[in-house]
Formats: sequence, structure tokens, C-alpha cells
Amino acid sequence: MNQSNLTQMEEVSPNSKHLINDEDGDNNLPENGFPEVRKDFVAPAVGMEFESYDDAYNYYNCYARESGFRVRVKNSWFKRNSREKYGAVLCCSSQGFKRIKDVNRLRKETRTGCPAIVRMRLVDSRRWRILEVTLEHNHLLGVKVHKSIKKTVQSDSDAEGRTLKLYKALVIDSRGNNGNSHSSGRELGSLSVHHHPDRLNLKKGDAQAIYNYLYRMQLTNPNFFYLMDVNDEGRLRNMIWLDARCRAAVGYFSDVVYFDTSYLSTKYEIPLVTFTGMNHHHQSVLLGCGLLSGETAESYLWVLKSWLISTSGRVPQTIITDRCKILQRVVLEVFPKSHHRFSLSHIMKKVPEKLGGLKNYDAIRKVMVKAAYETLKPYDFESSWAFMIQRFGLGDNEWLRSLYEDRAWWAPVYLKDASFTGMAPGDTPQPIFHKYIHKQTPLKEFLDKYELALHKKHKEEANADMESRNALPALKTRCSFELQLSKVYTWEIFKKFQTEVEEMYSCFSTTQLHVDGPVIIFLVKERVLTSENRREIKDYEVLFNRGAADVRCICSCFNFNGYLCRHALCVLNFNGVEEIPSKYILSRWKRDYKRLYVPDHDGINNNDGTDTVEWFNQLYRSALQVVEEGAISLDHYKVALQTFEESLSRVHNIENKT
Repeated sequence: MNQSNLTQMEEVSPNSKHLINDEDGDNNLPENGFPEVRKDFVAPAVGMEFESYDDAYNYYNCYARESGFRVRVKNSWFKRNSREKYGAVLCCSSQGFKRIKDVNRLRKETRTGCPAIVRMRLVDSRRWRILEVTLEHNHLLGVKVHKSIKKTVQSDSDAEGRTLKLYKALVIDSRGNNGNSHSSGRELGSLSVHHHPDRLNLKKGDAQAIYNYLYRMQLTNPNFFYLMDVNDEGRLRNMIWLDARCRAAVGYFSDVVYFDTSYLSTKYEIPLVTFTGMNHHHQSVLLGCGLLSGETAESYLWVLKSWLISTSGRVPQTIITDRCKILQRVVLEVFPKSHHRFSLSHIMKKVPEKLGGLKNYDAIRKVMVKAAYETLKPYDFESSWAFMIQRFGLGDNEWLRSLYEDRAWWAPVYLKDASFTGMAPGDTPQPIFHKYIHKQTPLKEFLDKYELALHKKHKEEANADMESRNALPALKTRCSFELQLSKVYTWEIFKKFQTEVEEMYSCFSTTQLHVDGPVIIFLVKERVLTSENRREIKDYEVLFNRGAADVRCICSCFNFNGYLCRHALCVLNFNGVEEIPSKYILSRWKRDYKRLYVPDHDGINNNDGTDTVEWFNQLYRSALQVVEEGAISLDHYKVALQTFEESLSRVHNIENKT
């Protein structure tokens, strides 16, 4: 991506503080800082809506400057009582003719009766909607004055700056293939029906839908972040966005991230990719969205780097992706310190497609599932796999051969040293938008449903917060571990842990196997329910070190799920330990996690007391916690609002004293 593309991206990302740098790129921009483009600004069209009259006027004024003409207000209409403006007509400055009495004045005639106008009106939604457009002029247009535009962005109102920058972003894909945008009243966003690998395959109306969404978010969603990537022709290639709640969730729940490319790889109408985490109620939570032009290294590299920018450099401990060689290389480049694994559930979904035509498919799948989910040691996995290959004559199956070569990236027996906190192999989080997207869902419909989907997710989390804080779950045993964590964990996590406590009773033998100084290895026997619905006895080795308060089971339940397993609990109980060591009670599962943990959104703690930017960041983080708590219920909201008002009053008092 060359530097000219980066400058385009900076113009369209007014909320973004950092950008990807490419020092080797060529800077092809003129001195005024704007790329040389021709008639690329999105032309006004019937149906466009704006939050206010000023926004609409600023947009048309910027469009006029870009096109080479000036604007004046031809007519305005006001309500009789309130004097509120409810309609207006904007026209080219060359509209009409001189009055008869002014004809003999020496001033040069500039009016030509130009027909170009925009008629707009305040509608029921309290937005200003364009009702009529004439784009044609009957005179030559002047040269675009980029310097005056740039000056306007810097000196005029913030609203005008946002409107100009946002519209310059959408323009790059609102043109037809010939670059013209002068047909009056035509639908914006139409592109060639043939997909080009170097740009987003936008359909008719998609560009306008993107614009409407981003424009609304810029005005209504504080801390909204987005970046756009354009190709050498100035066309939109990739984009990424995170709203305020996504960015807040990144601070809490980005320790393990699932980068979901399934919509892209299965050729959905929407080339959507999502970043998903797991919250303290074991619910999937959105950490960001992107639209990509294709499954290429360049697109993946751009979106992962851009997401890293949006998180201010916050790197996940573990990142999970679908099995893909391109992603394997790109993730290593962007997140070299993160543990990368392939989604086991995604691989298992491929089994019917890849092996369904084989003679002994059911038996093959059964052995494969047993090897993947039930083996405890690499030797056991490899033995089971070798048996499957030999027994069913699968030595020539290329997919199984490559899958075995990649086993260290997806088979649980090779992943026990990494932390997957709630996203255990085979437990990939449910897609955020699975109820809202089907294969033919258009982009415009998705953007309309996007906020509805997230609103429901936020409501689910708020309800789970209330449930966990207001009541204690019922106990099912007399085990001290159950009582201890019933007061700590959220309900959903406690129920999962409670199952482990109950299943302690299926472990019927705990014996000492080996002693090495303070470290003791125990053997725990359990009657396990197999896939054939029968019980068989299985041995689990558990390492225990009383002095270091260490307990580790070969099943690796703690690393996979974030809480101790039944086998580790048996060993603690066998050794007279009545409380689970604090290191095995993860804060991220606690019911008051968001109260206890202040996320460092910017990844820095070097406030020297004079850095006003860091003051702002710290104040924002603190205020965000009040907002999160205040949105739980009406009573919470009233208290939070009163607190903000009191705080603001106290700050104003400081100004009065000085």
C-alpha cells in the first residue's frame, strides 16, 4: 500500500490517532495535501439525509467547491411561530439573471440562469432530506480549490470537517466505472457486477449505506473508530470499524480473540470478518468488524494491523482463526508473541465435505472425533490417527495428510501450554450475527440490523450482570469449593464449575504415583461417559505442589476453560486443601470484574502529571466505567447522571476559584 493511499485513509478517519506507516511508499500527493482526482466527490442524490440543516449545507458547499462552483441560498422557509427552518433550496451562484436595473452596472455578468439546485426539507425523523436534485450546469465549471477546502476543514465548525472527511471516504466507490456521477437522482454506489480482487465488490446502494452508517456513528457514538484502505485507483478495498462498546470490550475481553473469516470464505454476499471475544458470562462479545476485498495476504495483513491500531497496540494472548496457510503467515507477522491456533470446530465442520463420500465415513469420523477430543497425550493422538489411516486405507487422502501435518495448530493435546480462557478447542464462540445474516443478505440490510444485533447482545450481558449480582445460585453439594466460588463467579461460569464439583463423585480413586521433592504426581481414576453412551475408566495424572500452591491436570481444563477440573479438585481435597488457591480464580470470571478491573486502553501507564492527552485518556476510561454501570437499570442511570452533574459542577468551581 503506497503512501498516497495512507493519506486518503487519514482524511477519512478523523477519530483515528494512529495509522499504519509504510516508509517505502511513494508520495504522489500535490503540495496542498489532497490527491489529484476528478469529479470524485459523491454527488447529491434524492433521499440523502442529514442530521441538521448545517450538515446538509456544509456537504453541498464542499461538493460545490470540489466541482468548481459556488453556492448560494435561493429560498428558505420558516415556521411562523417558532421561526424554525423547515425547508430550503440551495443553488449555483450562476442561477438566475441580473435584475433590469442592475444591467448597466460595470460589474461583469456571472449569472447564466444555471439550473443546478438542491431542494431539501425537514422530515418527520427530524432529519433534513434531499427531495429534488438537478446536477447539470449551463456554464463552464471552475478549478477545484483544494487549499480553500483544507482551510475550511481546519477553521470552520467540527460538523463541517466531519462531513467533508466522511464524504471523501465514500466517494471512492460511489462512481460508475467511467467515473461520472452527474445523472440526476440516480442511486449511489453502483459498481461493475464483476468482482475485482483489488476492491470491495459493492452493489448498488452499498456505498450510500456505508456512508449513512458511518455518518450516523460519527455524530452519535463517542469513541467510534474506523479506517479505510483504498487502492491505487482510489477505490475502497478494505475497511474496519469499532464502535464505543466494541472498544470498551477490547479493554476487558481481548485476552483471547477469534478472528472469524467464515462469511468471507463461504462466499456470503457480505465480505464480513469479525473479531470476537468471550465476556465474563461466557457470552460472545464483538471486538470489531471489517469488510475485505478477498482472502489475500494483503487484505488480512491490513485488517489485522488496523485492528491492532484500534486497540492501541493491545496484543491478545491467543488468537484463533480458521485453518488457512495465508492467515498462518499473516498472524505470525502481526502477532508474533501471541499463541495462534486453528479452530477445531471449523475443522470438524469440514469433515462431511472432505470425507463424506468415503465408504466407511461414519467409522472414520468416529475415530477422528475420539483422537481429537479424547486423547490426553501426543503419543495417544498419533497412535489413533495412524490406526485410522491404516484401518481404512486413507494414506492417499491429501486433506487428512495436510491436517495431520498441521496437528500442532488444532489438536488439543498439543495446545496445553497456551491459555484459551473460555474458548477451549471445539468451543469456538457463536457468531455475533448468526441470526441476522444468511448467504444472500445484502450489505445495506446488514448495516440496518447491525445495531439491533449489538443492542440485544448488550441487553443479554446487562441481564446476566443483574442476575449474578442480585442472587446467589443454589448449591448442589456440601463441598467447600462450591460454596467458595458461588460468591465469586458469575452465574454462567459458576454453573460450569459446579458441574466439575458434582463430577468429583465420578472420580473414585486418588493415589500417589510419583514424588520429586515438593512435587507429587497423583493418579485420579474417573468413570467417563463415552461417545457410545457407556462408562469406561480413564486415568488422569495431576501434578501437585503444596508450597507453590500449584495443581495441574493432564486434561488442561484450567488453561482451556479458565477454572479447575474435577481431577484437580479431587487432589486438593485429598490433601486437605479447603479453598481453591487465588491464582486459579480468574478475575475475568468474577461477577464484579468490570468494577475491579480498569482496562488500560492505550497500553501506557507513564503519566508524568503534565501530559494532557493522558489526562483525557484516564478520565475517559474512568467515565466509561460509570457509563457501563449506569446503563444497567433506571436507578443506576439516575445515580450515574447525578454523579456526572455533580462532578461537572465541582470542576466548574475550580475554574471560578482560579
